[in-house]
Amino acid sequence: MGGWPCLQREIVECRLCPRLVRWREKVARTPRASYAGEKYWGKPVPGWGDRNAKVVVVGLAPGAHGANRTGRMFTGDESGKWLYRALWRAGWANQKESLSRGDGLELKNVWITSAVKCAPPENKPTTGERDRCGDFFRREMEELKGARVYLALGGFGFDAVARYLGIQPKPKFAHGISVDLGGGRWLMGSYHVSQQNTFTGRLTEKMLDEVMERARVRAGLSPRRR
Repeated sequence: MGGWPCLQREIVECRLCPRLVRWREKVARTPRASYAGEKYWGKPVPGWGDRNAKVVVVGLAPGAHGANRTGRMFTGDESGKWLYRALWRAGWANQKESLSRGDGLELKNVWITSAVKCAPPENKPTTGERDRCGDFFRREMEELKGARVYLALGGFGFDAVARYLGIQPKPKFAHGISVDLGGGRWLMGSYHVSQQNTFTGRLTEKMLDEVMERARVRAGLSPRRR
């Protein structure tokens, strides 16, 4: 059996990176006080969203107490609050909060994923860990046949997409960058929605909305009805 079911199962069952397995499971065993009593996901986190998506949002990896806890990308932490509010304002999410896998959130025209599927210590996967996860990332991208815009949040995700697409020379990441891939496809970049950027003002909601709007236009999607 191939396709999505096989890929999702392989991702969730993966134990190829010993350091990441130890870390994600340690975090799951020792939750933050604010999440005491919750059962953590503690496994690799597959992408999710609209399988016919025209916009693919690519982050670095699951957050230790966000997606590693909830089992859904950018769900249950401050980064997710920023991202899903922006997707809701863009008209691609039916609600502006992402709290858990069963919270009723639905996405349209967008797929959310990450270059590495396990939460890494200090949000820093090694090169080997990145490369071992690269096959999952490649297969996932190949399944998203309708993708027109790859929107990378941060340099790590941007480089992952550039490697997958085989872009040479590799473009340098910058907020707001747009790379014309030909054939109506684009690689775009935004600062990551991490607290390191949002709490300091390096990334504002206005900046994120502007990137989303450019992604909408380049994906050929209709504007949200106000």
